[in-house]
Amino acid sequence: MFEFLQTPVGPLPLADWISWICIVIGAFFAIVGAVGIVRFPDVFSRMHGAGMVDTMGINMILVGLMFQADEWIVIVKLGLILLFIFFTSPTTTFALARAAIHGGVNPGPKADEPHKTAKQETTSSNT
Repeated sequence: MFEFLQTPVGPLPLADWISWICIVIGAFFAIVGAVGIVRFPDVFSRMHGAGMVDTMGINMILVGLMFQADEWIVIVKLGLILLFIFFTSPTTTFALARAAIHGGVNPGPKADEPHKTAKQETTSSNT
């Protein structure tokens, strides 16, 4: 049915090119999400990195793996995993954000503390 995916494009079939492009894009998003979890300043920003960016990365990796699969059952299983992650990861992030708000975590900067940029922080600590 999808014989055109086996058409050679350079040294690899078309399916392998699509697969590797999706896997590399997914790995990039997963790494960016992981860096965002470490570097973002507050709980809600970190949850965004975990819930949105990592979901995109995992889904792209799964799509890339679908192009590598030879059997339909493997593709169906990967598709079910993709749907599960697509719906549960943002839902879990939303539930965590609601729990943080109910737990007393303030979603914005504190009212008594002025917002400083990174440049202002480095110049004030040097003087």
